[in-house]
Order: sequence, then structure tokens, then C-alpha cells
Amino acid sequence: MAQISSHRDIVLDVRAEHEADNQRVASRQHAAVVSVFEYIWRLRSPLLRQARIALLLGIALVLLIPNTYESTTRLMPPTQDKSTPLAMLSAVAGGGSNPLLGAAADMLGQKGSGALFVGVLRSDLVQDRLINRYHLRQVYGSRYQEDARRRLSSNTTITEDRKSGIIRITVADRDHARAQDLASAYVEELNNATSHLSTSAAGRERQFLETRLKVVRQELDNSSARLASFSSANSAINIPEQAKALLGAAAALQGEKIAAESQLKGLEEIYAPSNIRVRSLKARIDELDSQLMKLGGDDQGGDSKAELYPGIRQLPKLGVEFAKLYRDTKTSETVFEMLTVQYEMAKVQEAKETPAVRVLDPAGFPERKSGPHRTLIVIAIIAFWVLGVVCLRASSDYFAGLDPQHPLKVVVDRVADDLKTALPLRSKYGIRIARSSSAIYKRIHQPVVVTRTENGVETLHDPES
Repeated sequence: MAQISSHRDIVLDVRAEHEADNQRVASRQHAAVVSVFEYIWRLRSPLLRQARIALLLGIALVLLIPNTYESTTRLMPPTQDKSTPLAMLSAVAGGGSNPLLGAAADMLGQKGSGALFVGVLRSDLVQDRLINRYHLRQVYGSRYQEDARRRLSSNTTITEDRKSGIIRITVADRDHARAQDLASAYVEELNNATSHLSTSAAGRERQFLETRLKVVRQELDNSSARLASFSSANSAINIPEQAKALLGAAAALQGEKIAAESQLKGLEEIYAPSNIRVRSLKARIDELDSQLMKLGGDDQGGDSKAELYPGIRQLPKLGVEFAKLYRDTKTSETVFEMLTVQYEMAKVQEAKETPAVRVLDPAGFPERKSGPHRTLIVIAIIAFWVLGVVCLRASSDYFAGLDPQHPLKVVVDRVADDLKTALPLRSKYGIRIARSSSAIYKRIHQPVVVTRTENGVETLHDPES
């Protein structure tokens, strides 16, 4: 029992000592705070003078800062195709029903189009187009494209609401109209970039069909030109119809010839060969023979350019070549029509799959300035100025209170002497500046003597005055 009581006494003594140490530390901290406030209160008069100087300097500075204006536009979250498995997985995971599905969707790369839009808006592609479109290098005074891009990024704020998915684009600029134009141009360039960089299946199909259409169009033009040249050279417009017409004309001429020959035989039995009717019938038969020869053509493949139409004997050869050329032309034409239909359908499907940018709030004309906050800037300047004066005065008093043989004071005096030797001020202007600076330094760092009257009122005065 004695050991237990002695151990308890030791613990109580240690605890009491610890509490006493804490009280001493707290009292020292309290005394330090009180001394700091007392020191600042003693310097209230010079600090007020310095605060007035800082106020004037702050006002002069903030008046030189130009106004900035902000224009904001908001975009609706893009709609996604719910037919694909990854889209359905993303929709289920986004609903919060199962965190594992959300992680699986992220691993599969199924990100929202909102994040895609934000990435495109912040890309160098969009920024370079805006810089070149509005000549922002001259506006910002930037020599390099990278500097103008960095300045545009600092003036632009692009955020996406995680709950609603609404994308907000805010552009700050010194000009009202340019801020509004830049905010609207972001939406336009986003549309152009998403359309140009679309990598959907419909987009790849559209690109293939577009390339194929160019090839088929060229083949159709070539086959049509060959058919036209062949038809012009051989007077072959439509071989089957021409054959029907030529055979009908030849049959009619042959019938007239047979009738004329029968009539001629009858007249030769009655009249002499020198009779006018006999000679006219012979002449007509000769003319019918000549026409039949023209219709028949030359079976040796003679020159048919002198004739208006090909002969019957040439039609089989011309028909084979004509049918080949006509078949090639019709095939190319059919393929071209089919590809044109598929190309239009692919364009429609690509438009459906491409994320559409829907503007919720268009960029408005900024009427009020968004910055700078001149009051806060002036307050900050005054605060930092006064704080610097206090620190400088405290360091000066601390340095003045050191022993002349103190190592720090010895080093500082040596550095000051070396600087005076290395940088002499010999001109009259330099002497005036040095004297003015010395007077200002003494005015700021003059020692302050506090006296208390019988009424308890403290007064500050310079012992040198």
C-alpha cells in the first residue's frame, strides 16, 4: 500500500509540474501578445502616416489597372446513345446502383461526353483557332503562340457540374464585345472540332463511302465518255432499235423492188425496151438496189464515217462493243446510285452518333465589370505596407539594442561600409537623394519615448526634438 501511495504521489507531482509549465507558457504567450500590441500602439502615429501614404499609393495604383468584363455561356449535357452495351453500363453505373459497374465503365473507357467536351475546349486546337481568329497575340502583346495560349487559358474558366452535367464557359477580357464573342466562339469551335474528330462507326463508314464515291464517279465519267465517243464515231445511238428500223426499211425497199420487177416484166412483153415507161421502171429498180446496198453496208468493215448510219452487216460487230460499253456505263451508274444512298444514310447516322452541343444560355453582353476589386487591393496594400513598416522598425530597434561588439552588428556595419565604398554618390543629385533617404529613414526609425502624465495619459515624443 505504501508503494501504491508513493507512486500516486509521484504521478500527481508530475501532473502538477506539467500544469505549472503549461501555465507559464500560456502566461509568456499572453505577455508576448500584449507586448506586441503595446509596441504597435506606441507606433500609432507613424503607422497612421505610413497608412495614409500607402492609401495614396494604392489608389494611384488601382486607377492604372484596366477593368475586366466576363461573359458566360452554359451548355446542356449531351445526350448519349443508349443502345450500346457500354452506354447502358455507364447509365446504370451513373445512377449509383452499383459502384462496381461504375468502376467497370471507367476501365472500359466509357466516359461522359461532358468530360470529352471540357477536354476539347481546353485543347490547343480550339485555343489556336481562337487566337488566330481574333488576333489575340496582338491583343495580349504576346510574342509567341504559347504565351498567348497561356494567357487565354488564364482568362477562361471551364467547369462541369457533376450533378447536372451543365458545362459553364466564362471568358474574361478588357473589352465587352470581345468577351462575348470569345464565349460564343468557344461553342462554335467545339462543334467544328467534334464534327471533325468524330471516330464513330458511322463516321468511318461515311469516310469510306466518300472515298469510294469519288472512284465510282470517275469510272462512270470514263465509261460514259467511251460510250459517247463510240456512238459518235459509229452513229450507234441504240443498236437494237436501229437494227429494227434498218430491217424494216430494207424489207420495204425489197418489197418495192419485187413489185417494180414484176411490173417491168409485164411492160417488156408489151413495149419495146426503148419505151419511156420501161426505162423509168428500170431506173427505179436500180435506185432501189442502190438503197438496199446502202442499208446492207460493207461486210469488209469499210469506212462508215461517210454514212449517216451503220449498215445491217456492221450491226452485229457494233452491237457487241456497244453492249459492252453500255453495260459498263449502267453498272457504274447503278453502283453510284447505291453508294449515294448509303452515303446519305451514313451521314444521317453520323449526325446522330456525334455529340451535339446544345446551348442552354448563350453568351450575354457584359454590362458590369468583374474586376479588379479595387477596395480589396487598396486594403491589402495598406496592410502589407504597415506590416512591412512594423517589421522594419522592430528589426531596427532590435539591431540598435545590440552590443556594439555583437557579431551580427559587426558584420552588418562592415557590409554597410563596403557598400558605401563600392557605390559612392558623388553627384549633387545623388547627394540629395542620399540625404533625403537618410532623413526619411531617421523619420521612420526614430526612437519613441513614452511618458505618462499624472492623469494617466501616454504621450509620444522624439528625444532629439
